[in-house]
Amino acid sequence: MAEKNQQFAAANGYSRNDAESATLQSEEELKRQKRIKMAIYISIFVVFQIIVITTMSLTVMKVKTPKFRLGSDINVQSFKSVPATPSFDMKFTTQIRIKNSANWGSYKFNTANVTFQYQGATVGVIDIAKGKVGWLSTIKRNAEVSLSSSGLTGSNLESELSSGVLTLNSVGRLNGKVAIMFIMKKKKATNMNCTIAFDVAAKTLKSLECK
Repeated sequence: MAEKNQQFAAANGYSRNDAESATLQSEEELKRQKRIKMAIYISIFVVFQIIVITTMSLTVMKVKTPKFRLGSDINVQSFKSVPATPSFDMKFTTQIRIKNSANWGSYKFNTANVTFQYQGATVGVIDIAKGKVGWLSTIKRNAEVSLSSSGLTGSNLESELSSGVLTLNSVGRLNGKVAIMFIMKKKKATNMNCTIAFDVAAKTLKSLECK
């Protein structure tokens, strides 16, 4: 009888040890699965962060050059031309447009000017006051322009006025900084280079092309 009790106790002890061992293995397996899940979550987070940073650097944080242009809404107020002299005097209104629509940050620019030229010779200048263009936006400034050929010498102005089309150029340069999300500032200069053609007889704008 004693031998049977001992055998039962021993068998019961083995069963209890097996159960405890199975429980420990189960807990270890759960911990291992948790560690695997944690590693997967961390990997996903790191990949997500890399994607976000890459996207930000290629879009939001990338600074593009603003555009500096002459508006096409040129309204000629007066236009006097004498091919025989040759000479011309002109007044017109237009808009100076500064386009910052490609940047996720404001563009602050310094004072500048726009020079109007005939075959490289200056026939008029207007001033541009310093200012600021908001992010993803454009500002338009009204301008009154007065041009005169009184200082020109040795040009082809006579033949051009006689042909009925007067071609001028407007050039200028803005210097400023683009501020991205209040944490990064980058210097950016933008140039104006427009070709303007006027119909001498009709005294109106014929064409405008800006590079």
